[in-house]
Amino acid sequence: MSRRDAAIAAIRFGLGPAPAELAALGADPRGWLAAQLESVPAPPAALDAAVPDAAAALQITLDAQRNRRPPGTPNPIEMSYRAAMTALTGHWCTTEAPLVEHLALFWSNHLTVSRRGGNTAAMVADHHLRAVRPHVLGPFRDLLLAAIRHPAMLRYLDNAASIGPNSPSGQRRQRGLNENLAREILELHTLSPAGGYSQADVTALAAILTGWGTGTPDPAPFVFRPRTHEPGPKTLLGRVFAEGELAGIEALTMLARHPATYRFLATKLVRHFVADQPPEPAVAAVARRLAETDGHLGAAMRTLIARPEPWAIPLGKLRTPTEYVIAVLRATGAPLPPRARVDAHAALGQSLFAAPAPDGWPDVAEAWAAPEAILRRIDWAGVVAARLATPPDPRLLLDETLGPLADAATMRAVVGAPTVREGVLLVLAAPGFQRR
Repeated sequence: MSRRDAAIAAIRFGLGPAPAELAALGADPRGWLAAQLESVPAPPAALDAAVPDAAAALQITLDAQRNRRPPGTPNPIEMSYRAAMTALTGHWCTTEAPLVEHLALFWSNHLTVSRRGGNTAAMVADHHLRAVRPHVLGPFRDLLLAAIRHPAMLRYLDNAASIGPNSPSGQRRQRGLNENLAREILELHTLSPAGGYSQADVTALAAILTGWGTGTPDPAPFVFRPRTHEPGPKTLLGRVFAEGELAGIEALTMLARHPATYRFLATKLVRHFVADQPPEPAVAAVARRLAETDGHLGAAMRTLIARPEPWAIPLGKLRTPTEYVIAVLRATGAPLPPRARVDAHAALGQSLFAAPAPDGWPDVAEAWAAPEAILRRIDWAGVVAARLATPPDPRLLLDETLGPLADAATMRAVVGAPTVREGVLLVLAAPGFQRR
């Protein structure tokens, strides 16, 4: 049973087993997970160096916007993005704390910033690495504030351009509120529609957040501009907030601690780590733990790991393209060129930090299970198998990636493969390998 639990821990909660990982954690899979929930490790020096901080990323973006680039010269924004994605992909494939990195990816998707909007491509990696990742084991309030006040979010959802209509700037320039950020905070990040907020609450939160922007021409990751802030008190969910920057912090704190938020976060966590149809007892337990701990995300994960559902329900989640790419690379150590590693995510349908909308990438199998999409995975797995200079024994690979979770049909196919490379491909293309 412990080896089965080891496979579940590495597949469901981790990023897919690396060679010998199942054997290493087989004695105490839950302890292996619990140890990772103690703290978020500092990023490796190479990763830290490859990702420009918020101010530097903002400077890269502003310079590229202001200066015409000579034809044929590299785009500095794209260069920065690619270097960061290369470093992140490499880190995900080698990390010894896969649960932490899995959580960072989950919360980055919950608090989506996409390179598709707001000219944020140079900033998305810093948003993930330094706004989201450090807070995935702490209070949700801290995570929410860090993610919302980051320049990537302020630009992506247009809050940097939102102006209070009665502010000095609004009266002079005849410009008004942009409600994008406020609406997504209420709908996607905190209460959800089940929380019962109204359009008046959206407008009030948008007014509270006026003045929150980024520094230009001197880049600063966050600035508060009183001249664009809507004056006077605002009422959000029945509570009155005074004018000023502090009101925004207080409003986000209130939303982060709301019972509807805890219920929404618990549902998403259980859906992601257990099943597309999240079992209600697990949702209730995680929501209750969030309420008991002032929204502590590490405590919520400890509760989920201690529940019976993750260990009893068969692996049914379909790995997203990014999860599949990482799992394949962790399992095989395939020597793909850095560009090919990054491009693989897009080729399979999930370009890194490029969700099509603020609600992020979908988290149910139905969204990823189209036959054409699965065939693209199999084709890419064939490329990986072909690149292995010394392919592993397929039977050993199957044992180290699925272990006792491998089904009989897959075992027969792998054992009967005519060549080693075809056997490796059968493992990577197996229905069980697509699941977590």
